[in-house]
Amino acid sequence: MNTATVDVSEIRNLSRPPDGEGSVQVQQDPKLKIGSARVFAVYGKGGIGKSTTSSNLSVAFSKLGKRVLQIGCDPKHDSTFTLTKKLVPTVIDSLEAVDFHSEELRMEDFVYEGYNGVMCVEAGGPPAGTGCGGYVVGQTVKLLKEHHLLDDTDVVIFDVLGDVVCGGFAAPLQHAERALIVAANDFDSIFAMNRIVQAISAKAKNYKVRLGGVIANRSQDTDQIDKFAKRVGLNRLATPKAKNAPEEENVVKRVVSLTDIAKISPP
Repeated sequence: MNTATVDVSEIRNLSRPPDGEGSVQVQQDPKLKIGSARVFAVYGKGGIGKSTTSSNLSVAFSKLGKRVLQIGCDPKHDSTFTLTKKLVPTVIDSLEAVDFHSEELRMEDFVYEGYNGVMCVEAGGPPAGTGCGGYVVGQTVKLLKEHHLLDDTDVVIFDVLGDVVCGGFAAPLQHAERALIVAANDFDSIFAMNRIVQAISAKAKNYKVRLGGVIANRSQDTDQIDKFAKRVGLNRLATPKAKNAPEEENVVKRVVSLTDIAKISPP
């Protein structure tokens, strides 16, 4: 029988134990730490309102006088659309334009100012079926550090695509302090939330990230969310306030209530 030997160090960094059984995932450069900013990662199944919640949370923090950076982590690059009123170029787009010579990029090539001064970045993603979302997140954080943008930021919000299906899409958890899950009162949302909880628990073994709680969205009823949350010890941070109130009003009220979990000093 012919066999081939593969150096395991090429697969993962053995200086850090795996996050879970059978774990093979992107290991971020340990030097790529965001710094003193409070960092949140927003997860949830596709179409549940993560970007709306993230954007409103960014605005809420900015109106508290904080310097906020929102990072969209989705190939659709529409996380910051409501803040900038346009689909901005992604970090990957910008890197491709200079043949991946990052030293040729200026901050204005990939960072855009949105509503109320919120700074917006769209990480983008690799071509379909190739590459890894974790690489994209790493390159984005690296660029932000090289341009010292993180030095002037109080709050960073990662808005992450859909379900956690691999270690690459869980990469923002390696930077976050708190992970927030947006869910509706239905099976699909709660199934996705369960997988996200598992991913956060795995990352918490080696990183400082912890579960912040669940944000109920798109449903006045929360009985199924509450049942799951009680089972796993998860807090429901916010929910629609009034059944007949406009959606925008409900979102703002939920976002303002979220700021209670992140008491930070004025800049």
